Formats: sequence, C-alpha cells, structure tokens
Amino acid sequence: MAAKLRNIFKDPIRLSLKQKMILSLSAIAVILLTSSIISVIEYKIMSTYVSDQIADNIHSINMAQELAESSTDYNLDILAVIGDDNLNSLPDFNQKEFVSHCDSLRNSFADVRKVRLADSVLYAYSAYMLTSLELPEVLKSDFIDSRTWYFDRLQPRYNRLNAAIDRMSTEIYNDLKNNSSNFDSGFYRSIVPGIVAVGVGLLLVLMLLFFILSYYVNPLYKMVDGLTNYRSYNKRYTYTFDGDDQLMELNKGISELTEENNQLRKRLINLRNSRREEVPDSE
Repeated sequence: MAAKLRNIFKDPIRLSLKQKMILSLSAIAVILLTSSIISVIEYKIMSTYVSDQIADNIHSINMAQELAESSTDYNLDILAVIGDDNLNSLPDFNQKEFVSHCDSLRNSFADVRKVRLADSVLYAYSAYMLTSLELPEVLKSDFIDSRTWYFDRLQPRYNRLNAAIDRMSTEIYNDLKNNSSNFDSGFYRSIVPGIVAVGVGLLLVLMLLFFILSYYVNPLYKMVDGLTNYRSYNKRYTYTFDGDDQLMELNKGISELTEENNQLRKRLINLRNSRREEVPDSE
C-alpha cells in the first residue's frame, strides 16, 4: 500500500488534451449553472414573500375602504332620519361585520404602530356608536334639537372615526409602497448572482482562450515552422516545450523522426561517398 502511494505521488496523474478541454469547459458550465440556479431560487423566495405581503396589503386596503363606506352610509342614514320627521328609529348597521374587519386588520398587522391605529379605529367607532344610540331619545325629546345634537355631538365623533380610518389606510398604502420597492430591489438583488456568473464565465473563457493559445496554438505554429525549416532549409528540428499530453508526445515524435531522417541522410551520403571512392580503385 505504501509503495502504491509513493508511486502515485511520484508519478502524478497526467491529463490528456481532451480531458483538459473537457475539464475546463465543464468548470465554466458548472459555475454558470450553479449561479443560475441560485438566482432562480432567490428570486422565487423573494417573489413569493413580497407577493404575499402585497396581497395582504391590498386585502387590508379593501377592508379599510369597506369600513369607511359602511360608516359613511350609516352616518348618512342617521342624517336622513333627522331630516325626515316621519322616521324615528336607528338605521340598520352591521356592527358585527365592522368589528370583525377591525379585528382582522389588527391581527394582520405585525407593527405595533399599525396595531395602535386599528385600536384607535375601534375606539372611535365605539364612541360614535354609543353617541348614535342616543338618536331615539333625541327624536322623542321636546327639549333637544336633533340637528344640533347631530352636528355638535355625533358629527365630531364621526369625523374622528373617519380620520382614524384614513390614518390606518394611509399607513397600509405606505406599507404597500415599501413592499413594491422591496420587490424591485429584491429583483435586482436576485439577478446579481447571474451577472456575477456571466462575468466569471467571460473571465474563465478569456483565461481558457489564453491557455489554449499559449499551450496549444502557439506550440503548433512553432512545430509547423520547425518542420518547414527542416524540409525547406535542412535545418535541425530543435523546438521543445514542457508538457505532459499528446501535443508534447507529438512534438517528441516529430523530433525523433527528423533526427532519424537526418541520420539516414548522413548514412546515404556516406554510402555514396564510399562508393565513389571505390570506383577509381577498381579501375
């Protein structure tokens, strides 16, 4: 076992030209694929979270509008009762639905400030409803003017209720605006890994191009130049470079072939010269 380990460290694994190219391109592909997956996952998480927040904001806005509309309709119905002497009873009002909407809004708020705004709506609503319950007695009384009661007692409480609903609606609108901004910023943040991956991929492509030019293309050109000089000008093929793949083996084989060819040429020349010298001697 120890001998095998020594042999492994003594003779490291040699990668072929094909393996080097596959390994380089695979590394680029893995980086781009990983960054793309990260971008998609982050965008999906961000989009789901912010979309839920925006949906909750829209739902809260709709409920706040329903509160404002129902309180406005009820206040107008009371005003109609005061203006019509034939009516002497309170108009119908769905108090259970109003309180349910307020509680739903209160439970949906995580911010303490928004919870207080929902509570203020409930407090203003309670004061308004308690005052509106005085209407039957006011209509029956000969000493209380119903219009004076309405504008001096009920209308100010309605205005406070309406103002509380407006403040809560404004806060919900601001929250919706912030969530929309977060969605935009989250979108750009989610594509950052993709941009980084593209940049890294381009850098790796340039590095791979430099590697191919330096270690494969340039040696091939020099090998061709060496062969041209050898064939055309009878110069020795002396080009060498460091390497451990098929290109180095090819260059080594070319060098050995040219050296063998040079030796063969020398033998042929020596053989011709020896024959020329033997011809005069025989004569």
